[in-house]
Amino acid sequence: MTTRTGPMADEFYTPVPDDFTAPAGVLLRAREVEAPTGTGADRAWQVVYSTRSAFHAPLPVSGLVLAPEPTAGDGSTLAYCPSFQGLGQHLAPSQRLGEAAVAQVSAALAQGWIVVVPDGQGVGMAGLGAYPFLSGAAAAHTVLDLARAVTGSTEIGGGSGACVIWGYGDGGRAAVLAAETQPGYAPDLDLRGVAAGAVVANPRALVADLDGGPWAGLVFAGIVGLARAYRHLPVTHLLTENGRRGLAHAETLTVTELLDTYHDIPLSTWCERREPWNDPIWRYVLAAEAAALRAPEVPVHLYHGTEDELVPIAMSRALFAEYRALGVDLSWREYGTGHTRAAAAGAREALTRLRGFSLRHRTPPAATISGPPAT
Repeated sequence: MTTRTGPMADEFYTPVPDDFTAPAGVLLRAREVEAPTGTGADRAWQVVYSTRSAFHAPLPVSGLVLAPEPTAGDGSTLAYCPSFQGLGQHLAPSQRLGEAAVAQVSAALAQGWIVVVPDGQGVGMAGLGAYPFLSGAAAAHTVLDLARAVTGSTEIGGGSGACVIWGYGDGGRAAVLAAETQPGYAPDLDLRGVAAGAVVANPRALVADLDGGPWAGLVFAGIVGLARAYRHLPVTHLLTENGRRGLAHAETLTVTELLDTYHDIPLSTWCERREPWNDPIWRYVLAAEAAALRAPEVPVHLYHGTEDELVPIAMSRALFAEYRALGVDLSWREYGTGHTRAAAAGAREALTRLRGFSLRHRTPPAATISGPPAT
């Protein structure tokens, strides 16, 4: 794919006027580009489409669409939710896929799916502010609306209309929350199932667990992202002046830069209280961002590494139990490895599960459960 200096240098990624009101899930523009090296895609398009913010403000977002060989599949769509790469608009997967994403997208294309990859709100498109990291509604809307835009288009392949969703880590969070959101937000989308690994299902618990450690940069990124998503609330009231400067600086950083900059620094360094996640406003925000607030109406496959040093496996086990209580059609797999290796280890079964889901007709949710994890 052609390398560019950033979205600001490319008119394709310039937002439409301030009075943007396009219905959600509409393809606004597309251009064919060279397929990212290593994916094996036959054709590729960068796209701009319409979606809704966490609180339903209309906005344009960008993404990538990859098509397999014309005879390779049945036209079904797989929405691939990439893992967190940073907060800046210059980190768009539609401009450069990361190494892990290339491997997983290639495996999906080999199954014959049309693969769509959302950039995320505030990523790719210029002038829309920081990426709302950890905002489940923002991520869900972005994923669902890209699938709707592509399955409803004849310009870039269209497809059969059937869709499955796959993600890992923050991408896994986007995948399950898209499944929870779909019945009310995008009932027209023929969603057949979801596979999600190492899901960040309980942000409040994870923030408290990671604070002040080697992953503290992700904690600070979560504060930045949720402050963006909930900007109608006084969520930055706990930040000191130094914290406000840090927040503004973090909005431009990659995940590597975030981890390097905020390594081992607790949130209390930037805030007026020791445990800001216990502040009433932040308790409300973080509680609203938990998974399993609604039941997905499609099958869900969850997987996790038993030695995951970033997202504790107990979080996925708890999510499994909550979904089971809601009657969700579930499957589960544990891998005896850490966070990064579990992503690769779980890919084959995730794709197998998704293939089975995509071949099903939509039916009412059923509580058929296989392989429950230990509690």
